Amino acid sequence: MTSDAATGTDDPYLWLEEVTADRSLDWVREHNAPTVERLTTSKRFAEIEEQTLEALDTDDRIPYVRRRGEFLYNFWRDAANPRGLWRRTTLESYVTDAPEWDVVIDVDQLAKDEDENWVWKGATALRPDYRRVLISLSRGGADAAVVREFDLDSRSWVTDGFTLPENKSTVSWIDEDNVYVGTDFGTAPDGHGSLTDSGYPRIAKLWTRGTPLEDAVTVFTGEPSDISIRAVYDDTPGFERHFISRATDFFNSLLYENRAGELILIDVPTDAYAGVRRNWLLVMTRSQWAPSGPDGPTYSPGTLLVFDYPAYLEGNRSAVVLFDPDAHTSLVDFTFTAHYLIITTLHDVHTSISVLTAGDWTPVDVNGLPDMATISVLDTDPDHSDEVFWSATSFTEPPSLLHGTIGSDDPVVLKRSPEFFDASSVTTEQYFATSDDGTLVPYFVVRRRDVTHGPTLLYGYGGFENALTPGYLTVAGRAWIERGGIYVIANIRGGGEYGPAWHTVAQKSGRHLVYQDFSSVARDLVTRRFTTPAQLGAQGGSNGGLLMGVMLTRYPELFGALVCQVPLIDMYRYHLLLAGASWVAEYGNPEDPEEWAFMKPFSPYQNIRRDVQYPPILVTTSTRDDRVHPGHARKLVARLEENGHTVDYYENIEGGHGGAADNKQAAFKSALAYEFLWETLADAAG
Repeated sequence: MTSDAATGTDDPYLWLEEVTADRSLDWVREHNAPTVERLTTSKRFAEIEEQTLEALDTDDRIPYVRRRGEFLYNFWRDAANPRGLWRRTTLESYVTDAPEWDVVIDVDQLAKDEDENWVWKGATALRPDYRRVLISLSRGGADAAVVREFDLDSRSWVTDGFTLPENKSTVSWIDEDNVYVGTDFGTAPDGHGSLTDSGYPRIAKLWTRGTPLEDAVTVFTGEPSDISIRAVYDDTPGFERHFISRATDFFNSLLYENRAGELILIDVPTDAYAGVRRNWLLVMTRSQWAPSGPDGPTYSPGTLLVFDYPAYLEGNRSAVVLFDPDAHTSLVDFTFTAHYLIITTLHDVHTSISVLTAGDWTPVDVNGLPDMATISVLDTDPDHSDEVFWSATSFTEPPSLLHGTIGSDDPVVLKRSPEFFDASSVTTEQYFATSDDGTLVPYFVVRRRDVTHGPTLLYGYGGFENALTPGYLTVAGRAWIERGGIYVIANIRGGGEYGPAWHTVAQKSGRHLVYQDFSSVARDLVTRRFTTPAQLGAQGGSNGGLLMGVMLTRYPELFGALVCQVPLIDMYRYHLLLAGASWVAEYGNPEDPEEWAFMKPFSPYQNIRRDVQYPPILVTTSTRDDRVHPGHARKLVARLEENGHTVDYYENIEGGHGGAADNKQAAFKSALAYEFLWETLADAAG
């Protein structure tokens, strides 16, 4: 392979980046056919697919809700409604065993009436009466969506409503006749397009009902190199304000308050999270910060601070520390109710909840939440009440939905998901592997008690500060654990399990730490005699798909099989494809020779060799994925085949970044992966 080909400037497979070109789709179908024929004919595949679809479609699962005024809203898919129903009920009805649901929008019927492959993408209602709603619908599951205005009183689309064509738009309410909008407006006055290099809006405009979109008034214009721009209106009663956020890269942003056209920069570190609630400015640091200068206190990464917002704008930097991290404990999330602040933390990847009174920040006891569970806040109504909907789950405990009012009623379980596998004989253990630099990396092992050695599936992600916390293994429990497989989740660096530093150390030139951590967990599993390299499989998608590509090309001797889903693979060209430019802060800029020097060793596409024995690999993607370009997966397969290697490949012609547009597609894709793993690893087990 020539040096030009190694960097992608003379890439013979660039044509596979033409997403819907006839020859590209012909290539896809030619590669899909043998994979489907080989992996879908067994009794085991049929059982896994049927069981997975049953779990996804069951009417017994929890209908999760969001309160909007007097109603609780839910989006629901099942076997009879594969595209889904947007529906609502009251709390009084919801707490019963058989709630009375009022269907607002039937997406299956809408798709049939309009002859479109609609996939539901969400709804944003105008407060406080929640009568007008902005509905987002995607064709085939792509990120790009059509936006339409809907009237809940008349149950009809608004004829003079706010409507946007398919795009990666942002739109948010100001009042019934005005919205902030970011979309593709065409060429901007500065001669650049109205989208950033990453394909997201770089211009925010105020759009008034009854006027053409082209007459919307510009309120802010970012740079083409920015990630995205967004204008929002905070309608908190008594604290109404307009804000503009400008993401300069994936992890750095600027926040302004817009006062009648005057932009006031909220001067916090660009890598920090900052948000205004009433007259409080909350800041979560991602790097060390001394807001008062060298003579004042310095706060470590992952600290949550609160300031008096009006005083802060005048220069006062006095802060109250709401959460102070340590080596084992990190902040996951914080959420307001009307009178309280809920703080969710992780201690060695185990959830803890604390509650503070808003304003004086004194602790409040909350009883009734389960121990040893992953707990999250599903919904609050911060302007009107202290009501909280909670979720609780673990690897072996199906999700439960709890409801209560802080300061009044302790949380009680309203709904429970059914059990989809027999967890009575399943155990969960946490271990720590030692990475190459001595860092202890936690991982969870979930298995039947009678299974101490055998086919093992290791899952990982390791990027963008996403923490992998324990959650019910609905599909893996049936398809893998109950059948005698050992399931492992690795909490490697790049994630957020131990706060921002667990992520930032693995950005750009530190990226190798992600791969060293994952490979160290793989070795530790063998050392602890859970498995052997021939019996060890690994799985990951998106950034985790890149992880699989690196395991293939850098650590092939550690694995007996790999499942690589919607992956990044060609890191020399990733920033030129779809949303790739937005991830330069995570991976690096391949056009910078110094950065490409540390990226190239871990770019799978540039490191495929003929003289290496790679483990069997299944590569999957979606044609309609408009976030991670399907060309990555296609080119990986083409390059492997060019070098004499056999690959299983499957590309869903629709489905978006999740890879599936409905439950049936999701069940098929999942069964395909588990059948591949069982066929490969069980054979190795003898």
